Amino acid sequence: MTTPTQSAERLPATTLLRFATAGSVDDGKSTLVGRLLHDSKSVLTDQLEAVEDASRKRGQEAPDLALLTDGLRAEREQGITIDVAYRYFATPRRRFILADTPGHVQYTRNMVTGASTAELTVILVDARHGVVEQTRRHAALTALLRVPHVVLAVDKMDLVDYAEPVFAAIAGEFSAYAASLGIPAVTAIPISALAGDNVVEPSSHMDWYGGPTVLEHLETVPVSHDLTGCHARFPVQYVIRPQTAEHPDYRGYAGRIEAGAFRVGDAVTVLPSGRTSAVSGIDLPGRAVHTARAPQSVTLLLADDIDISRGDLIVPSADAPPTTQDVEATVCHVADRPLTVGQRVLIKHTTRTVKAIVKDIPSRLTLDDLSQHPAPGQLVANDIGRVVVRTAEPLALDPYVRSRTTGSFLLIDPADGTTLTAGMAGGSFAAGAADAPEPDDAGWDF
Repeated sequence: MTTPTQSAERLPATTLLRFATAGSVDDGKSTLVGRLLHDSKSVLTDQLEAVEDASRKRGQEAPDLALLTDGLRAEREQGITIDVAYRYFATPRRRFILADTPGHVQYTRNMVTGASTAELTVILVDARHGVVEQTRRHAALTALLRVPHVVLAVDKMDLVDYAEPVFAAIAGEFSAYAASLGIPAVTAIPISALAGDNVVEPSSHMDWYGGPTVLEHLETVPVSHDLTGCHARFPVQYVIRPQTAEHPDYRGYAGRIEAGAFRVGDAVTVLPSGRTSAVSGIDLPGRAVHTARAPQSVTLLLADDIDISRGDLIVPSADAPPTTQDVEATVCHVADRPLTVGQRVLIKHTTRTVKAIVKDIPSRLTLDDLSQHPAPGQLVANDIGRVVVRTAEPLALDPYVRSRTTGSFLLIDPADGTTLTAGMAGGSFAAGAADAPEPDDAGWDF
């Protein structure tokens, strides 16, 4: 277990943290999010009045803060979270985008959606029940998605008399399981979301706990958005050819630098063609620069006229990823219709979309015990499995363990554009952990 190492006073006010909450049904995820919003003064008056009114109609004396996130009628009727609820709020120290994800196993795909871009996951555990099957499933998904930071929130401590031994036993069991998955570190916090203990304000009932509150940890956890040290990658979004009297020969390649940095004079390779050139200019809106870094949106100019279009990838010649037409990956199937061997699909990787066919489904992963079910033949909604996809054109994918952006892709139904599957190139979390770079103090190195 770790505690924050960076003081809040040194954090710029513009830092942003994306985080997700996960946990079993009735563990209090929505109540925790509601308490965060309420106690951090991030709820508008009319929103709070609407929640108070809805709570009174349900016979509750106090406002049910879970209603701040459980907005669907079906969610309020059943008292569960079904869809991913996104909320945006800010404190003087940091801005936040949170995703309150469902706890039911049948909504595993929703957690994958919410946590895929998260930099931190808060996993809730009911202090009365401890680590259960769904807790292990959410920890496995967090490891699979390479979320850098994990918080274990042991909720409902008020129902176990705020007993330290109960918290310590749960924290120890979860930390051991997380370590077996390759999760770098876990920060465990005892809370009562309903009463507000250790959510925003420190609890007077747990003087034995000297760590941060949930909000304090969210405000101070080191989060690095500096991708300049990663492998430089520039997916082309658009080719700019004004062909005007002022710019008769201008040919620029517009897009966003997903990782690394590009400088004028750098030798680059265009994938998948393999043609080489050099960066002759870098344009930002209204000015030219010598160097540009992730995640800037820029226009690159090359020294040679090369046939480049949307979907091509510009990379340093000395650090070009291999191209392949046989993509091996771990995937989460998100569509209601199954994914089968031999199925024709589209694969979308960064800005490139190509035709493909599902060549093989070697195994399906059972998250409960991390066992592999060989040759399942198909994947249905919420299944995690291994697939081999044969593409019509070469793709340049990085292993997901090294890049969550250029190592991820989507499989799409070519008939109606439905997203079928979310994929992560390379090994699963168990195999990938051994190949990952050494983590720094902030968690996995992306």
